[in-house]
Amino acid sequence: MLAQPLRPPTPGRALAHIGLFLLGAVVAVAGSLVQAAWFPGGLLLALAGAVGVFLGGAYATRSRGGAMAPAAGWIVTVILLTTSRPEGDFLFGAGGGSYLFLFGGMALAVICATLGAGRQPRLGSARLGK
Repeated sequence: MLAQPLRPPTPGRALAHIGLFLLGAVVAVAGSLVQAAWFPGGLLLALAGAVGVFLGGAYATRSRGGAMAPAAGWIVTVILLTTSRPEGDFLFGAGGGSYLFLFGGMALAVICATLGAGRQPRLGSARLGK
């Protein structure tokens, strides 16, 4: 399988990955608002939502790329939300919950992308040579 030439993704798969990227961005914005509002429960809810999107993307596309697309959208959005505006406003406070959300979400993104649904043989025997 590794010796085969690379092919561009099908239009449906490319559209699915773009949609998952945008869904990851939406979950990042919602999680950043929820985690600060209800500290212990909101933080767990925001991280659970992120894990749900990461693993859901992996299982929906049956590939690790399905977990990487929302993870990339989540990480890019969270990094952009940490920057301060010229007025001095910013979305994340300097508390421990914000850092747990940032670093915990990034760690969970890597874990879900690594352990997500990898390529499996099509329906049939578990052994490839059979």
